Amino acid sequence: VQLQASGGGLVQAGGSLRLSCAASGFTVRTYAVGWFRQAPGKEREFVAAHTWSGSRTAYTDSVKGRFSISRDNAKNTVYLQMNSLKPEDTAVYYCAAELYGGGSALPGPYNYWGQGTLVTVSS
Repeated sequence: VQLQASGGGLVQAGGSLRLSCAASGFTVRTYAVGWFRQAPGKEREFVAAHTWSGSRTAYTDSVKGRFSISRDNAKNTVYLQMNSLKPEDTAVYYCAAELYGGGSALPGPYNYWGQGTLVTVSS
């Protein structure tokens, strides 16, 4: 069972990136998936999540209107589209999955975690 996060990189402020979270060993369509991030010297914080059914999504206030979470069941992958990136979005981004989860903003309920992918936004 594994989550593989990818898609990070260096981008200028105002640019876009799409992060991918590929699941192996389990079917992502029965899992809530959340994205969290951790900036240097700061605690891990919630970014976005969707419920296992995909019927609801949630975003932290600072990314609303700029980030979008989506799922491709055929590819067993969840995406985080990030637009209008700001320097304060710089962090290591982690995806996490919870079986039949409700898309929690807290890290505790998640069963599986990816290894993280670094996003650096330059000003």
